[in-house]
Amino acid sequence: MKNLNGRCVLLGITGGIAAYKMANVASALHKAGAKVHVIMTENATKFITPLTFETLTGSKCMVDTFDRDFQFDVRHISVAKEADVILVAPATADIIAKMAHGIADDMLTTVVLAARCPKYVSPSMNTAMLENPITQDNISLLRKYGFTIIDSASGYLACGDTGSGKLPEPEVLCRWIEHEIAYPDKPLKGKKVVVTAGPTQEALDPVRYITNHSTGKMGYAIAREAMLRGADVTLVSGKVALEPVPFVRMRGITSAADMFDVIREELPDTDILIKSAAVADYRPAVVADHKIKKGMADDSSPIVQSGDNSMSIPLVRTQDILGWVAENHHPGLFVCGFSMETENMLANSSKKLVKKKLDMIVANSLRTAGAGFGTDTNVVTIITKEGAQELPIMSKDEVAAKILDKIESMEEEK
Repeated sequence: MKNLNGRCVLLGITGGIAAYKMANVASALHKAGAKVHVIMTENATKFITPLTFETLTGSKCMVDTFDRDFQFDVRHISVAKEADVILVAPATADIIAKMAHGIADDMLTTVVLAARCPKYVSPSMNTAMLENPITQDNISLLRKYGFTIIDSASGYLACGDTGSGKLPEPEVLCRWIEHEIAYPDKPLKGKKVVVTAGPTQEALDPVRYITNHSTGKMGYAIAREAMLRGADVTLVSGKVALEPVPFVRMRGITSAADMFDVIREELPDTDILIKSAAVADYRPAVVADHKIKKGMADDSSPIVQSGDNSMSIPLVRTQDILGWVAENHHPGLFVCGFSMETENMLANSSKKLVKKKLDMIVANSLRTAGAGFGTDTNVVTIITKEGAQELPIMSKDEVAAKILDKIESMEEEK
């Protein structure tokens, strides 16, 4: 999770069996540096003790509005003012009804009514209770009043029923909080950012293809960082073994031709294009309709067999996507390319910067320890027309932040 130092999160926990999951939420937020206040309803304390949350957060858990430990502080007001975001989870039908109608009869509902910060509510209850028209009307009222509803998950419920009403997993709830407060000023709000990631696969036949070792980790980290900064992000991804980035529009592709088609479609209203994908430079000149059997190459096969039993695969160039972008993009588009080299990294990457008319290029070398494909770290040099900035080894999340910092500063200079 992003560093949340200086942020204050208020967790409102009500009397549902899923209250135990909130211990992990509180712990994760505290470890990320956030100041975490926990308010529990009286019923919630029947499922998990306040001491658990006090141990995990280092702050006193609030239950009683008139707790004498807070006698010199109008606590429900001071806490409401301090919070950067409120998450009520699990949110029972009762608490949803109270919040929707402005009832403030305990510490949690009083604080929620007094707070001006963003408020998130994650309903958790039996499916029939959740789907009851009264509950649905109350949820709609909360939306009308500016609350954000985190939809329930579906599955096997504690009562034995199967359906909607499960509290989402702790990591899902944490993502919503992180999305809200990681960058309060949302420096990229209003910007459309398109990021490409992962490898392309160029088919030889229905079974085989030409590809590379890209895992997509760098591109996914960039998409996530841009999303946290408030951008409207589209991630154009080759086939990778990574979870989709939350709050990001995902567009899957297979080949370089697929990626070109998507970029051409997305480009007109894009503000920032970051091409971190490892796009194949070549593809087989011919693609077989059926699996090529061993020793059965013929005139229709992509494989050319010589008399000495050696074989070759004729290749042709794939679409030069960055080259096309250089000639066809609209004024004001910021384009950042990537360069993976095994020799002469600075020279080769600088040439690419000029040739492709890029605003910036991020270069790294496969020969450098901690860089390259499949790692969780990277060692990059950010190159612009003004010069090169070499960064030390760091996580790909940290590299993504440095890249976006540089793009933001260059955009401001414009």
